[in-house]
Amino acid sequence: MTTTATVATGTADTVDVAASARRRSADLEQQIQQDPDRFRVMTGDRPTGPLHLGHYFGTLHNRVRLQDLGVDVFVIIADYQVLTDRDVADRLTEHMEAMLLDYLAIGIDPARSTVFNHSAVPALNQLLLPFLSLVSVAELNRNPTVKDEIVHSRQSAVSGLMFTYPVHQAADILFCKGNLVPVGQDQLPHLEVTRTVARRFNERYGAVFPEPDALLSDAPLLLGTEGTKMSKSRGNSIALGADADETARLIKGAKTDAERYITYDPENRPGVSSLVLLAALCLDRDPHAVAEEIGGGGAAALKRTVTEAVNSRMAPIRARRAEYARDMGYVRSVLRAGNERANGIAAATLDEVRGVMGGGI
Repeated sequence: MTTTATVATGTADTVDVAASARRRSADLEQQIQQDPDRFRVMTGDRPTGPLHLGHYFGTLHNRVRLQDLGVDVFVIIADYQVLTDRDVADRLTEHMEAMLLDYLAIGIDPARSTVFNHSAVPALNQLLLPFLSLVSVAELNRNPTVKDEIVHSRQSAVSGLMFTYPVHQAADILFCKGNLVPVGQDQLPHLEVTRTVARRFNERYGAVFPEPDALLSDAPLLLGTEGTKMSKSRGNSIALGADADETARLIKGAKTDAERYITYDPENRPGVSSLVLLAALCLDRDPHAVAEEIGGGGAAALKRTVTEAVNSRMAPIRARRAEYARDMGYVRSVLRAGNERANGIAAATLDEVRGVMGGGI
């Protein structure tokens, strides 16, 4: 089912953004296969806690796929954006280093992808000011993704950073002139703000920025161990850094239902079906076939199958992670090199922006 969203262009027109983006994504996938050098991907994560299996199957493995196809991939560790819905940035260095370990372990290659962090690239963040002048308060206020994030915020009152978050994301994407952004359907309104900022800047000052396209994925929704969306903040996830024993313990405690025969029915049996899906993803199999194979074995057999599948799939990733963890000097050097490249690109973009704006920033 697609959703209709208002594009943040200052008009009353509405378009079926999701349907259009999905058609465009299919076309983009063909173009990537034919000419990956045309594309620069911008993506990333907030260092608010351990990356988990939902991240791996939802986004992380796709970054490696694009990198391996020859696309120029930028991955931002969005440390400034931790404060979007938090009062303080707790354990920031620890979370950033753990995130770096996860990136390297899954196959992000520093020779082909650029990993950097927000706070280390001041020129990127300086773009926020001219970009904010290109959108109205009303446009930011009606962003449906921001509204949803406010509803689910852990704070009683959110800061102004929540409203400017989509414009900060525009700076993240446009500083390196990213033209392709892998997103889920819920992030389309944010990307539309980026496209609006790029278009209005180009119209007002001169052609500088691309209008980036969304690369929609069919990322599976994995539920957490208690039956809601798997999330770092809810304590219901299986971290990429978890060992085999911890993984087994977490899966053993996962929510199922009273029906013994295992089926794949996400609508009526979400907990059971999420476990079936997790096993299927790890095994590269169809979830219906996995469920049929387990059949009358019940929840115990299901959880045993899932545990074996996850631990088998994650074993080489865990081994690489442990190897990198033994040389944190190298891991930190990856971020330093990524920050250096990102700074060079951001400085050049800011100089270009200043030039077309008449040196006004």
